[in-house]
Amino acid sequence: MPTAILTGQPVPGSSIESELRSLGFDVHLASGAADTETLLARVPGEERVAVVDARFVGHPHALRLGLTDPRFPLAAIPGAVTAQPAARQTLTRAMARENSAGGGTAVDVDSLADRITAALDADGADVYRPELGSLVAAVPADPQSRNEARQAVADVDDEAVRLKSAVKARDGFVTTHFISPYSRYIARWCARRGLTPNQVTTASLITALIAAGCAATGTRGGFVAAGVLLIASFVLDCTDGQLARYSLQYSTLGAWLDATFDRAKEYAYYAGLALGAARGGDDVWALALGAMVLQTCRHVVDFSFNEANHDASANTSPTAALSDKLDSVGWTVWLRRMIVLPIGERWAMIAVLTALTTPRITFYALLIGCAFAATYTTAGRVLRSLTRRATRTDRAAKALADLADSGPLAEAGARGLGAAARRLPGFTAPAVALLGGAAVVATAALTDFGGPWPLVAAIVYVLTSALAVARPLKGALDWLVPPFLRAAEYLTVLFLAAKADVNGALPAAFGLVSAVAYHHYDTVYRIRGDAGAPPQWLVRTIGGHEGRTLVICALAVLLTATQFKLALTVLAVAVALVVLVESIRFWVAAHKVGAPAVHDEGETA
Repeated sequence: MPTAILTGQPVPGSSIESELRSLGFDVHLASGAADTETLLARVPGEERVAVVDARFVGHPHALRLGLTDPRFPLAAIPGAVTAQPAARQTLTRAMARENSAGGGTAVDVDSLADRITAALDADGADVYRPELGSLVAAVPADPQSRNEARQAVADVDDEAVRLKSAVKARDGFVTTHFISPYSRYIARWCARRGLTPNQVTTASLITALIAAGCAATGTRGGFVAAGVLLIASFVLDCTDGQLARYSLQYSTLGAWLDATFDRAKEYAYYAGLALGAARGGDDVWALALGAMVLQTCRHVVDFSFNEANHDASANTSPTAALSDKLDSVGWTVWLRRMIVLPIGERWAMIAVLTALTTPRITFYALLIGCAFAATYTTAGRVLRSLTRRATRTDRAAKALADLADSGPLAEAGARGLGAAARRLPGFTAPAVALLGGAAVVATAALTDFGGPWPLVAAIVYVLTSALAVARPLKGALDWLVPPFLRAAEYLTVLFLAAKADVNGALPAAFGLVSAVAYHHYDTVYRIRGDAGAPPQWLVRTIGGHEGRTLVICALAVLLTATQFKLALTVLAVAVALVVLVESIRFWVAAHKVGAPAVHDEGETA
């Protein structure tokens, strides 16, 4: 149980002690700095501890935001400061210095909690201060100020603020106007019944899988039910994040589940639509795989661009300035959010088209919409990159190298080409990644199955991939390297499976790309959480992007179409087992040791 130490002179009629207990704290009273330091030393090191001024007046939710958020080792609001186990020593040092400075005997005239916070700031500690908005958090110095603070508390509806803050500050049009107005109340209902965000996330996944099963029936009734259930799944998907914000139930495992389940739900639904179409005699597996490839590559563009500019200096450009100006024109903000087809708009479109049309029409609309969105966002980011003068850091270059997912072949080639690569122009990395990828994709698409040219192109692709990562990826457009490599690998698998022209080849390819895409998403989520990329042994075991592409092209040359289908199936199962086992092991271990959770508070993907 976390411990709260109330310091200073108690105030008759104050509710602070009961409010702290309602938040789960074991409350102890201290008369001054020396007593506070003694009590602080007695609290077990593995527990959260808070120092709170006994004169505190404020909303319960202000206390909740300041003292219970699990994402931050140190946090403070006026009159209160808290530390999780990872930051206990930092807090103890600040407390000892304040005790020594004050002599340890006098009753505190000002707030000891605020003095500790100031000492932490002086030490350079990263103290999180939540945005309270209209919520009150104060330490009144006299009775008149106390009465004014209490009146300010009474004038603001704490629960209304809490409900509003449960919703993302920035979200898509559909989510903002059609889901969040009521899903926040579902989140509150869940919180009051003790449900956790992870349970709601799991319910959302199960609902989406049932929707995929309904779509797989291939009947009109099944398609209608699938569309309705997909919307229900999205409502639950919004609810889990709102529940986490409403009750501050953030966790490492929850962040990972929320992110990975979104992709699993959408891609499982694509497979369900393809199965349903097959029951009606229409083979749309190529469209389903194409939609997954396009959507995954869109996400890689987002991830790569954000990581490349995560901590870039002089990060300005005329294009960014124009975007900022457009933000002042309200209707353009919503229009630009809608045309990028975020998850709310995308799932709404898929659900409606599933219920009213056919899987083929649904996939055509999805491919056209996502292609336009990808063109719009990528063009804007290219313009920003070309017109800004930014110095990218070693951290950004390392993140892009990890996102590239280079295996042993590309690594060995990069070591040999490093010296030559440093003498080439700055645009070399994305240019050779694009050319090498285009070569292997074009030969897979345009030559007969079983011919030698895809294998020749794959060997060239290995060399161009090595050259692309032979020097640090700090160029203006080097963030394009990972998406080019993703598109090359995924599209090669798609076209070779299509050229095999044997029943089951495209579903096997869908499974293989799903397994590899999971690995790539897992890499992103680890980098976002500052946990580093997956271990090198994992990347080498599954070959890296260039190794997998080379193997698949070799199998297409050496095997018959039927044997190639079986090989794709075996590869899909093998890659899925390896990456899933390692990923689950890592995230469960991270959750157990209390690693900080990273939740996406931007637009849904």
